[in-house]
Formats: sequence, C-alpha cells, structure tokens
Amino acid sequence: MKTDQQPAIRPFLPPYLLERIAGSSDARRRDRAYRTLHDDRGLRARAGTAELPEGNSRRGEPVRHVHSAGHARELPGERVRSEGQPASGDPAVDEAYEGLGATYRLYWDVFQRHSLDDRGMALLATVHYGREYENAFWDGRQMVFGDGDGELFNRFTIALDIIAHELTHGVIQHEAALVYADQAGALNESLADVFGSLVKQHRRGQDVESADWLIGAGLFTERVEGRALRSMSAPGTAYDDPLLGRDPQPGHMRDFVETRDDNGGVHINSGIPNRAFHLAAMALGGNAWEAAGPVWYDTLVDERLARDSDFVAFAELTLDNAERRFGADGQVARAVREAWREVGVLS
Repeated sequence: MKTDQQPAIRPFLPPYLLERIAGSSDARRRDRAYRTLHDDRGLRARAGTAELPEGNSRRGEPVRHVHSAGHARELPGERVRSEGQPASGDPAVDEAYEGLGATYRLYWDVFQRHSLDDRGMALLATVHYGREYENAFWDGRQMVFGDGDGELFNRFTIALDIIAHELTHGVIQHEAALVYADQAGALNESLADVFGSLVKQHRRGQDVESADWLIGAGLFTERVEGRALRSMSAPGTAYDDPLLGRDPQPGHMRDFVETRDDNGGVHINSGIPNRAFHLAAMALGGNAWEAAGPVWYDTLVDERLARDSDFVAFAELTLDNAERRFGADGQVARAVREAWREVGVLS
C-alpha cells in the first residue's frame, strides 16, 4: 500500500472542456466556466481538509454521511442524511447516498474491500456546492458535487459512474498512489473509469453485452450533442458538439496525444487503457466484475505497481495477475494479452 500523503483534488470534468465553454460568446456561459475553473484551481490548496467522521469496524457495512453546502463553498456543510436514515426527497442528496452505497457494495461484494481504505472509513459527500458549479471532485477525504448549470450540465450526482469514479480516486490514493501526470495519471483516470463502470454494471445487474460502457451518461442536457463524457468501447465518440468540440480521446497508442495541458493528457490518453479493459471484458463475456475486474483490481493493489508506472508496466502486471489468478494458459490471460496488443501497448 503506497498511500498518497498529499492528495490533490481529482475533478471529474477535464479543464479543456471548461476552457472551451470559457471561450463561448455567451457571457453567462463564460462566467460559469471561469468560476468553476477558478474554484478548481483554488481548491488544490485546501484539498483534504474536511474532518472525517468515525467509520465502521464491522466489515461489510458502510457508513455514509451526505451534507449540503447550501450553494456556499464551505465543506462539508450541513449534514442532511446519514447511514440508515430514510430518503430526504432531495434528488442530489439521495443520489449521492445511493451512489456511495453502490460503490461500497461493489468493492465489498466482489473484492472484500471494506471501504476506500479497506479499514471501514466513513464515506462522506457534499452536494449543492457553489452556485451553478460545473464539476464534481474527490478532495482526498470526501466527495463534492456541483448542481451544474441546467443548460449544458445536469446535477453531477445524476450518473452513478461519476460518483463511483471519484470515490475510486480514493481507493487509488490509498493503494497505488499513482502520480497524477502523464501516463501514470492517465492510468489513474482510467482505473477510476473502469471501476466506475463496474459499479454501474454491478448495481444494474448488467453483463458486458448489455452495459453501455459510457462514463457520465445523463450529465449532458439535451442541448449538448453527446451521449456522455467518455466512451470506453469507442474512445473519441462520446460527444461532438459545436461548443464543447469533439471528444479528444484516442483508443490506440498510434494516436497518443503529447501535451502539457491536463497534466500531460490524463483525461485524454486514459481512453487507451479504458479500451483495453473493454476489449478484455468483451472477449471474456458474462459479468465484467467476475474476470477482467479482478485482474485490474489485483493490479491496482499490487505492491509492484510503481507510482510512476506507464502503460506498458501496467499492462505487463495485468497479464501477470491474470496468470496468477486464472492460469497462464487460460482464456483470461489470453484475453488480457490480446486486449493490450489491440490498443498498441504490448507488441
């Protein structure tokens, strides 16, 4: 376990998307995007400052607390629903509560992991953060959700995989502590997408054929020409909108994006390992959390996974873990090897 002692915030929306909106001719859109970007940059200095409530030593039982910031920017805000309490009637509060629970269930039911730190830490979320705040983030200790603007973005609790994606950054923080830059950062983002998608599939009881393999479906309003923020099955096809531009994710190493923006393209190049997981899961069939998922989880918690691992190092570890868990000559190892070859990571 390589716990990150200085976690930074992990925003869901990449900065390049907000920067596109900030270049809009519409003054209100520009203002909202600039305010969100400003908030995101300012939060980096105060990441992980919320005091955590006591967790639960009883394995298999989560502790959830949902707060409301009341459109202010103070965390965690007023507590409005805690473990075992009935629905509040506030969609953002109840979606956050259910999302925390669904994420806990996937990690416990499939991997016997007791919360994000595997020691039963409480799951803390704050909704209604800021006014028309266009993002969600993990700050090192808790989840924070904006309400969106109602024009381009719905509330950020609307998609279960957004909640699970951000909480998975907490698991990564407590395990691999992958550096949030370049290929290691893209792996960080990809792992959050992989387990975000697995939480959604597990909650819905979907196999690989019925899953949509989209990240953030429902986040865009009807005014945006797009299905979701990312597609794991076909990176680069999630949206193509006059204002937001076209989904920039590559799905193969030949299209790898060299950039200094977005911490070296962490939200962009994550499409390559995302597609590798999708290919492996589809080749194996059935439920993705039963074969491909355990291989990726074993790799996430593998002590050999260095903080600055690149795609090749991660791919080789997944292959080794597939062989350890399922056998060197089995279907799983073959599927994992072929998936990484198909995206150009392994030759």
